[in-house]
Amino acid sequence: MRTVVCMPATEIIKKIPLSNDTVQRRIDEMSADVENTLCNVLRTEEFSLQVDESTLPQNEALLLAYVRFIKEGKLVQELLFARELLTDTRGESIFRTVQDFFKEKEIPLTNVIAVATDGAPSMLGRHRGFLSYLKEKVPDLLAVHCVIHRQLLVAKRLSDRLHRSLHQLCEENDEDFNRLLLHTEVRWLSKGACLGRFYALFDTVVQFLETEDTELRDNVEKSRADIAYMSDLYFEFNEMNLQLQGDQLNLIKTKMVLTAFIGKLAIFGQNLGRGEYRQFPNLNDLKENVGLPDDVVRSFCDQLSMLHEDMCERYKDILSMMIPDWVLDQFTSLAGVEVTYQEELIEMQANEELKPKIKGGYTSFWLQQEIRQLYPRLWNVAKKFLIPFPSS
Repeated sequence: MRTVVCMPATEIIKKIPLSNDTVQRRIDEMSADVENTLCNVLRTEEFSLQVDESTLPQNEALLLAYVRFIKEGKLVQELLFARELLTDTRGESIFRTVQDFFKEKEIPLTNVIAVATDGAPSMLGRHRGFLSYLKEKVPDLLAVHCVIHRQLLVAKRLSDRLHRSLHQLCEENDEDFNRLLLHTEVRWLSKGACLGRFYALFDTVVQFLETEDTELRDNVEKSRADIAYMSDLYFEFNEMNLQLQGDQLNLIKTKMVLTAFIGKLAIFGQNLGRGEYRQFPNLNDLKENVGLPDDVVRSFCDQLSMLHEDMCERYKDILSMMIPDWVLDQFTSLAGVEVTYQEELIEMQANEELKPKIKGGYTSFWLQQEIRQLYPRLWNVAKKFLIPFPSS
C-alpha cells in the first residue's frame, strides 16, 4: 500500500490497462450491470413503456424502448433497449422483438400498464399493429398516442454561394440575424423558429430576390401577410409544445395544456374577426403599417376555426379524459365519489400523518410507497394518470 500511495500519479495511470479490448470489455460489463439493475426493478414494479421505430440512413430499422417507473418516490425514465429489426418493421415484428426481450430478461408483460407510440400503422393497426398484439397479452393496457405532433420538414439546403450572398446582405443591412436557420428533417419546434427568423428577415429576403429571382420575389411579397400570421401562430404552437416536454409530464398536465391551447384558438379567431390583432404581433404591425384586406383576415379566421375543430378531434381522447377530483385534491368532498373508492378515501382523509405531505403537490403525494400500500384501489386509478408516457 505504501508503494502504491507514494508512486507519482503518472506512474499509477501508466499501470492501468487501457487497450481497446480492455476498455471495450469494461464498457460492456458496466452496460450489462446497468441493464441487470434496471431489469431487476421491472420484474417487480409496474411501469409504462414507450416504443419508437426509426430508420437509419443506411436503411437499418432500429427499435428503441424506454420505460417509466417509480423509484424512491419519483418518476424515473430509462432506456430499456435499442435493437435492430432484422426482418421488417411490421407490427408483428416489433411485438416479437419486445416480447423476446421481456422473455430473455424474465420481465412479465403484465407489469406494463401503459404504452406510448407514434401514429404509424405498424403501431396502431387495429388487427396487425404492435398495440393489437400487445393488448392480446395485456388486455387492460392503456394505449397513449404521442401528443406532440412532430412533423418532419423537407427543406432545401442553400448553396454556398447563396448562403454567402445572403450573409453579406444581412451584414450590410445591420440585421439582428446574420444567418438563416438552416434545417433539414427537423421537428416541430424548428418550424416555428424558422418562420420567426424568416419573417424578421423578410425585407432583406425580398431585396435579395430582386437580383436572383424577380418572379419568386413577387410571390414572396404577396405572401407577407400569410407569413406574418403563420410565424405568430407557430410561436403559440412552440409555447404549447415546450410545455408538453419534460420528464415529469403526466396525462393530467397534458390535458391542462391542450385544453388551454384549444381554448386560445377559439379566442384568437373571435378576436381577429372583430379587428383585435394584439395576440398576433407580427400581423398587428403589418396591419398598422400597410393594412390588411378583409378577405385575408376572414381566411385567417376560417383557418383558426378549422384548426380548432381539428385539434378537438385529434385530441378528443385526452380532452374527454375524466380525472376524479380526489386525484388532484385528496381531501375533497365525498359527494360524487364512486362507492368503490369511498372507504379508502375516508381512511386517507382521516390519516393526519399524510396531510403535511400534500404540500409537495399531487404527484409526489401519490408516488409515496405508503400510499400505494395502504390505498390500493385509489392508487389503481391515480397511477393511470401519472405513470404513462404522454408522448413517444
